[in-house]
Amino acid sequence: MCGRYVVSQSADDLAEEFGVDRIDVHERVEPDYNVAPTKNSPTVLARPPRDAKDADPVRQLRNLKWGLVPSWAKDPKIGNRMINARAETVHEKPAFRRAFATRRLIIPVSGFYEWFPTQDLTTAGKPVKQPFYLRPKAGQALALAGIYEFWRDREKPDDPDAWLTTFTIITTNATDDIGHIHDRMPMTVHRDNWQNWLDPRINDPANIRDLMAPPPPGSLDVYPVSKAVNNVKNNGPQLIDPLPPTH
Repeated sequence: MCGRYVVSQSADDLAEEFGVDRIDVHERVEPDYNVAPTKNSPTVLARPPRDAKDADPVRQLRNLKWGLVPSWAKDPKIGNRMINARAETVHEKPAFRRAFATRRLIIPVSGFYEWFPTQDLTTAGKPVKQPFYLRPKAGQALALAGIYEFWRDREKPDDPDAWLTTFTIITTNATDDIGHIHDRMPMTVHRDNWQNWLDPRINDPANIRDLMAPPPPGSLDVYPVSKAVNNVKNNGPQLIDPLPPTH
């Protein structure tokens, strides 16, 4: 599972790193060290121009809402439960398969959090979970694999704000070096595969599935951080500071 992540780069930096043709972000992109479901976050996707459907797709940077709402959903709150899609079944699940075929995107992140249950117990008798931060050793952004979907509020037929665009992150079994913390981790898209992954004209599920993979073993720094990240109201670079070693 991937339930929180960090985006510390500016929109301009993300656009340069991911070869974006158009920045379609209308609000200022501030560093966010505690991106949680239902928040808007920068994503990279490719869409054909509206006035030239047969033209090559244009790579865009857009702020979308985390938590996929299928086009057929009656209530957009369903997106609160669809923050992740399993790589093993994303091509066949009714909520995800159409988006996987033609609406794929990249979620650029500086790193992400996972929680490990400790032997300590809460007052309710449940294990206390220790957050860990995972980030690329090379320092560049991770290109997480995701899909997006359009949803329209049919009670507002003539209102442009009736449209909602949302995304979910694709996950897979954790590699051995991460599995001791959590059994799932995000899928990523290697730079060499960005073009085909984002191209909506490529829609064979078998070929698409080969374009994503988990981060290579040993490519991530992993260390415990403060439990302050547990509260979505907390933010700032201090959240990714390593905990001091215990003796």
